[in-house]
Amino acid sequence: MTDLDPRLNSAPENVAHIHIMGICGTAMAALAGMLLQSGYIISGSDRQVYPPMSDFLAQLGIPVCNGYGPENLTPRPDLVIVGNVITRSNPEAVALAEAGIPYLSLPQALAHFYIRSLTSLVVAGTHGKTTTSSLLASALFRAGFDPSFMIGGIVREFAGNFRIGAGRYFVAEGDEYDTAFFDKGSKFLHYQPKIAILTSIEFDHADIFADLDAIKRTFRKFVALIPEDGLLVACLDDPNVAEIAAEARCPVQGYGLNRSLEWSLDDVRIERGITHFTAWRSGEKWAELSVRLPGRHNCLNSLAVTAVLQHIGLGSEAINEGLHTFGGVKRRQEIRGIEGGVTVIDDFAHHPTAVRETLQALKAAYAGQRLIAVFEPRTNSSRRAIFQKDYVAAFAAADVVYLREPMALANVAEGELFSSAQLAADIRLLQHLPAESFPDTDRLLSHLETVLQTGDIVAILSNGGFDNIHVRLLELLKKRPN
Repeated sequence: MTDLDPRLNSAPENVAHIHIMGICGTAMAALAGMLLQSGYIISGSDRQVYPPMSDFLAQLGIPVCNGYGPENLTPRPDLVIVGNVITRSNPEAVALAEAGIPYLSLPQALAHFYIRSLTSLVVAGTHGKTTTSSLLASALFRAGFDPSFMIGGIVREFAGNFRIGAGRYFVAEGDEYDTAFFDKGSKFLHYQPKIAILTSIEFDHADIFADLDAIKRTFRKFVALIPEDGLLVACLDDPNVAEIAAEARCPVQGYGLNRSLEWSLDDVRIERGITHFTAWRSGEKWAELSVRLPGRHNCLNSLAVTAVLQHIGLGSEAINEGLHTFGGVKRRQEIRGIEGGVTVIDDFAHHPTAVRETLQALKAAYAGQRLIAVFEPRTNSSRRAIFQKDYVAAFAAADVVYLREPMALANVAEGELFSSAQLAADIRLLQHLPAESFPDTDRLLSHLETVLQTGDIVAILSNGGFDNIHVRLLELLKKRPN
């Protein structure tokens, strides 16, 4: 097997045709759209070519090869972008090495073609990256800064997850996941941050990080990239964030609930679906702000964005306008529909902390209504026993909990796998809540159809498609007799 030549890991001076391996990933498809918009000829390949990404790429007129192979590199492209789903033994990666074609990873390509010529605003952290970066990009746009961005979710304001603007700012969601098979460093290490938000640091991604110390090491590297004339806006309520932020060579503005921090908030309240809070600056009341997102965690996300916007020159009125008009992100507390008086909500939460914060936010937003939590463990971390005990308290805000048994992970010992049945038993015993596990989605749906009542709020939590459970449940409820 021929390895890729590291001397070819750069973009040539003249590029016309770019081929993208793993093009159907959300971020890769977004990059394809950006590059096409910039005037490049784009082709791509992937193993699983199906909607919605296949439709998205077809609408753009980008040809996609179904499956990987040497033939996909004909005609010979000037540059190949290699997705992190591609392995060293992938037949197309082997052909790429043998052909000696220049190549980049997705983060390298994003930095080369877009970020390096702009002021980079990066949102990093275990939780809240997508919502916070979307909120920042939307507020910048609302204020007339015309930003560019790439974000890991569909931003309602733009009906997409990427944009090429004419302004000087690029907003990037800083993912700590690894870059490519030839670069095991985190993606965000390529994003050249001038201003960064650091929301939280917890253990996650058990498939690539051995422990919390390994996570901290990569965040240390990220923070070290911020220049002395840059800015780190850090949630110093989090002791792990505080530890890393203390090592920054740039100014740090701390935010959180503690009044001693530079930015803090209190008096969180929901009125007619809008969350209001008071922002404090250096111990003094700064402004009343509001956002159309439930939960204290979203107020903290908004406060971080506020700190960045104030730093670049916006006043409180303009900032509040940007926060208040934000329409949200798909799959983040997204109402998918209401049938038979039952509200079905889709959320990406999967880490225990995200599950807890999401359910607490929904319980406050729908006070007096029964909250049904439906959870699919799908990530590499959530399908391991690492968080087995942590999930018990995470579901405390729900009134009823339904769990799907996860698909087993290959090469992981039986005793190290997560058990939905065990979690359900622990929730019943320790939280005194009705909880039940189901072997598959079909049986879970059948049960939901029989037990849901008018006024119920169903929060479906998964970072995957969950067998299209949202649409299927709404269809079942629609057919149910009144």
